[in-house]
Amino acid sequence: MLMRTDPFRELDRLAQQMMGPGTWTRPSPMPMDAYREGDEYVVAFDIPGVGPDAIDIDVERNMLTVKAERRPVTKADDVQMELSERPLGVFSRQIVLADTLDTERIQADYEAGVLTLRIPIAERAKPRKISIGVGAGRKEISG
Repeated sequence: MLMRTDPFRELDRLAQQMMGPGTWTRPSPMPMDAYREGDEYVVAFDIPGVGPDAIDIDVERNMLTVKAERRPVTKADDVQMELSERPLGVFSRQIVLADTLDTERIQADYEAGVLTLRIPIAERAKPRKISIGVGAGRKEISG
């Protein structure tokens, strides 16, 4: 069996503990993928353990902002935490969208801890063929 090791995992864990969870004024980043699929751009954010009601998506001009908050699970008084590696707090990501995208028709889906945004390419930005008209007759101007 092969095991993948990450020499910086412990350093990342310590840095997260020292900085503490993300807050609304200093959110932690969230991982994402972005790609083009046909006539739309797709952006997928990993935010496992976050309920759909704790996700906020805003578009102002061409700035897309996604914020999510992972809250602690409520525990009974007699529960003692042995290990806690899942980060809590606020996560955020901002993306500048191109003018060629239709921000009025963004679709958002959330499934299995992945928020997927589908942003269509604006009609005005799609390549199109321009036909050339041929006049019925040419007139010469003599002077």
